[in-house]
Amino acid sequence: MTNGHPAFLTDHYELTMISAALKDGTADRPCVFEVFARRLPAGRRYGVVAGTARLVELVRDFRFDEDEIRYLRDRRVVDAATADWLANYRFRGDIDGYAEGELFFPGSPILTVSGTFAEAVVLETLALSVLNHDCAVAAAAARMVTAARGRGVIEMGSRRTHEEAAVAATRAAYLAGFASTSNLAAGLRYGIPTAGTAAHAFTLLHDDEPAAFASQVAALGKNTTLLVDTYDIAQGIRNAIAVAGPDLAAIRIDSGDLSVLAQQSRELLDSLGATETKIIVSGDLDEYSIAALAAEPVDMYGAGTSVVTGSGAPTAGLVYKLVEVDGRPVVKRSENKATVGGRKVAVRRHKPTGTAIEEIVVSQGVPDRRTGDRLLQRSYVVAGEPVELPTLEASREHLRQGLISIPWEGLKLSAGDPAIPVSVVPAS
Repeated sequence: MTNGHPAFLTDHYELTMISAALKDGTADRPCVFEVFARRLPAGRRYGVVAGTARLVELVRDFRFDEDEIRYLRDRRVVDAATADWLANYRFRGDIDGYAEGELFFPGSPILTVSGTFAEAVVLETLALSVLNHDCAVAAAAARMVTAARGRGVIEMGSRRTHEEAAVAATRAAYLAGFASTSNLAAGLRYGIPTAGTAAHAFTLLHDDEPAAFASQVAALGKNTTLLVDTYDIAQGIRNAIAVAGPDLAAIRIDSGDLSVLAQQSRELLDSLGATETKIIVSGDLDEYSIAALAAEPVDMYGAGTSVVTGSGAPTAGLVYKLVEVDGRPVVKRSENKATVGGRKVAVRRHKPTGTAIEEIVVSQGVPDRRTGDRLLQRSYVVAGEPVELPTLEASREHLRQGLISIPWEGLKLSAGDPAIPVSVVPAS
């Protein structure tokens, strides 16, 4: 990427396809591409849409500048005609899709890009890069939030991934319900609450643990969190309360058997009169370890590596496929990679109680609407112009309501079928 442009966040073959299509006259044929997952990652029962608003911003700025075009010409990636086309490129088509925070399942058409072949195909790599990452993180984070059962989760994975991926991951995790982040860039860019106090290095800097705690409390006050496991946890807790008093806000434990240590720490804190001091635990937590601590006296969790890497599923497995040309459905028939042709419209079907029971996807048509059906797609870009999007807070609430609506079996961490089935009705 040069000069902050996202256009070079793409693959070589996108541009060679455009060159060939310009030569043979097919570049301007009206086309529809769709983003969907053929299957969910192993063990997952739902996916979470995230990153679409980020993608729309990148599409808005998707331009090729002189230096980039010169690079392509010098290396004979494109010919003169394609270079001229790229110099004038801006996306003038439409983008529709599921709302951020919407749940998706195999076959859900979560994004639809309509335009000429050339202007739509060049967005493929960028769209998949953004959505595969953000959806994977959001799904993992949503499972952690569910496992936490109402206790807060702090995102602290910046040092475990690429610096820009860390910011995107923080946004996806916050959308999924995380309470705050350690990442200041995400706080500045997206208004996400930030949190953090001190690492083990700060304790080691001082001559002894009480001196480190006293310094931190002097700087931040008693409404802070003291990290008590640098040396001996029990003594660390005693030192923390001796320095800060029984109204210390919280302690953090970052190592050891967290289940046993949480119980012992709660008992010790209570015996010292610190009955309101909260216990925060961290250290390679994922949804399974968080769930295992559900019965323990833990008040908040810190999650890092697992959330920013999708907790074992670092990609959502999304694909970007051509499904319609000149208003005619086109179908890929490769073994294990078949697609259903035609532009899709999707609705989520619900019981009168509000429980989701099925997703209906119709190709080149509109589903028969019943009471309780909810249309899943919305406009993101119309004739090349982005439309006003929901806030990040609204997307958080959208996901929260979506998780409430699926059958309780769909929230299990164990492997199983998707939370609700998807019925895809092909074009006749």
